[in-house]
Amino acid sequence: MTNHSDLRALFINTTLKRAPSESHTKLLLNASAAIMTQQGISVDHVHMLSHHIPPGIYPDMTEHGWDRDDWPLVWDKVKAADILVIGSPLWLGEESSVCRVLIERLYGMSGQLNDKGQSIFYGKTAGCVITGNEDGIKHAAMTIGYAMNHLGFTIPPQADCGWIGEAGPGPSYGDEKEDGSRVGFDNEFTQRNTTIMTWNLIHLTRMLKDAGGYPNQGNDRKAWDAGARFGFKNPEYRS
Repeated sequence: MTNHSDLRALFINTTLKRAPSESHTKLLLNASAAIMTQQGISVDHVHMLSHHIPPGIYPDMTEHGWDRDDWPLVWDKVKAADILVIGSPLWLGEESSVCRVLIERLYGMSGQLNDKGQSIFYGKTAGCVITGNEDGIKHAAMTIGYAMNHLGFTIPPQADCGWIGEAGPGPSYGDEKEDGSRVGFDNEFTQRNTTIMTWNLIHLTRMLKDAGGYPNQGNDRKAWDAGARFGFKNPEYRS
C-alpha cells in the first residue's frame, strides 16, 4: 500500500444553503473525502457561505470597497492543499453563483508564483462534485475543470462525478425515502464515478508530489520576464 499521509485535500462546498449541515452536495463530497481519509490523507472542508467572501478578482477585496473579506482564511487552506475538490449544485444547468465567486477569487491569486517561477497552482490537482435534480453535470464539470486547468491545476482523467434525479421537481441526493434509505446512495453510476475520480486524484497527486512538481524548463515566468526586460524572449523559450 502506498503511503499518502503526506498529502492534504481540501473540499470546498459552494452550495447556496446557508447552513452546511443542510447541503446535499456535502453528502457526496463526504463520500469522496471518506476514501481519501481511509488512505491517510489529511482532509479539510470549507463551506463557502460560512464565510463572508465577496465577488472579485483581487486577493483582498477590502482594498476595493468591501468592508469585510474572509477570503484570506480560505486561501491559506488552498495553498496548503495538494488536492482541491469543488462541490456545486446545479441551477438551470450551471454551477452555483457561489461557485463562480470561488473561481473568481482563485483567479485573483493566479499572479502568485511558486519557488520555480510557475503558477502557485502548479503541482496541485483538482476535481469537482455536482448534484441536482436536473441535467448539467458534464456541462458544469467542463466549466469548472477548464477554469482550474487554466489557473494551473492538473486535472486527472475522469475528474468529475455527480448525481441527478429525474427531470423536474423531486428528491435531492441524500434525501430520506419512506423505507429509511437515502436517495442516490445506491446509484452505481454515482458510486463508480466518485470512486474513480477520487483515486485518480490521489494517484496523480502522488506522482506529482514524488516528482517534485513540474520541471520549470519553458514555464518559468521569472525567466521570461527577465528576458523581456532586455527586449528579447528568453532563449529558453525559443523553438
